[in-house]
Amino acid sequence: MVTSIWEDVKKEFSSGNMITRLIIINIAVFVVINIVKLGYSISSAGAPPTENGFDDFLHLFCMSSDGWYVLTHPWVPFTSMFLHEGFWHILWNMLFLYWFGKIVGGFIGDHHVLPLYLLSGLAGGFAFYLSDVLIYDKVNFALGASGAVNGIILASAVIAPDYIMRLLFIGDVKLKYIVAVLIFLDMIAIANVSNTGGHFAHLGGALFGWFYIFQLRSGGTDLSTPVNNIIGAFQGFFQNIYNSITGKKSKLRVEYKNQQGTKTKTTKSRTSTLGSFRNRGNSSSETHGLSHQEKLDAILDKISKKGMESLTAEEKEFLFNASKNK
Repeated sequence: MVTSIWEDVKKEFSSGNMITRLIIINIAVFVVINIVKLGYSISSAGAPPTENGFDDFLHLFCMSSDGWYVLTHPWVPFTSMFLHEGFWHILWNMLFLYWFGKIVGGFIGDHHVLPLYLLSGLAGGFAFYLSDVLIYDKVNFALGASGAVNGIILASAVIAPDYIMRLLFIGDVKLKYIVAVLIFLDMIAIANVSNTGGHFAHLGGALFGWFYIFQLRSGGTDLSTPVNNIIGAFQGFFQNIYNSITGKKSKLRVEYKNQQGTKTKTTKSRTSTLGSFRNRGNSSSETHGLSHQEKLDAILDKISKKGMESLTAEEKEFLFNASKNK
C-alpha cells in the first residue's frame, strides 16, 4: 500500500500544476514533522514538546523575530512557509491555496504561482519580524504558509474581483467581498491582540500579492522572471550533480527568443503575462455581438456554471481588461 501511495504522489507531482506540487510539498513536510514529533514524544515518555527537545528542533526551521537568529539560520524565511504542525492550520491553508491558487494560475499562468507564493511568504515573514521588533519588542517564532497563501488570495481578487464563488449556506458571492472579509478578520485579530505576529504576516503577504499584480498590470514588470531564473539555475546545478553521479546525460533543451528578446525554454509553463492573451482562432460564439456589460455577465455566468477552465483566451483577456478598468 505504501508503494502504491508513493507512486500516486509521484505521478501527481510530475503531472500536476504548481498548486498541486505546493500542496504535496506542504503535506509531505507536515507528515514528516509530526512523525518526528511522535518520535520525540515516545523517546521522552510523553513529555511535552517544550521539554523533550522537539520545540528546539522545530525552531530550526521557523521564522524568528530575533535578527541574529535569522542571520545565523538564513534558510528559515523559506522553510517556515512550508512548515505546519497543527492539522487545522495546514487544512485551511491548503484549502485556500487550492481555491484561490486555481484562479491565479488559470488567469495569469502557472509559472506565476511559485514566485508569487515565495515572494508573498517572504513579505509575510518580514511583516511578522517588524511587528514583533517594532511594536511588541519580543522574540517569537512563526511557521506556516499563511503569508504566502494570503498573497495568492489577494492577487486573485485583484485579477478577477467579480469572479463568483459558491459558499456553503450562503450561496454565490463575488470574490472581492470574500477577500475583504478575510482581510478584515485579520485586522480584528490584531486589534484583539490574538496571534498578532501571525496576522501581521497575513497582511504582509496579502499586500505583496496586490503589489505583484499591480506591477504586472500597470508597469509590465514580471516579478516571476528573476525568481524562475534563480529556481532554474538551482535545478540545473543539482541536475548536473545528479547526472555526474549517475552517468546520465542532460536532456537537450530548446530555447527561443520572444518579442522582447528574452530566452524562453520550451517547457509546459505558460509565458503569457497579464493582459497579453491572444485569441488563436477559438473565439467564443456565446459572447459575440453583446454589449460590454452583457459580455461581462455572460463570461461570469459561464465561469459559475462550467468553471474557469472553460474560458477561451479571448474571454480571459476581456475579463482582465474589465477588472483593470474598474
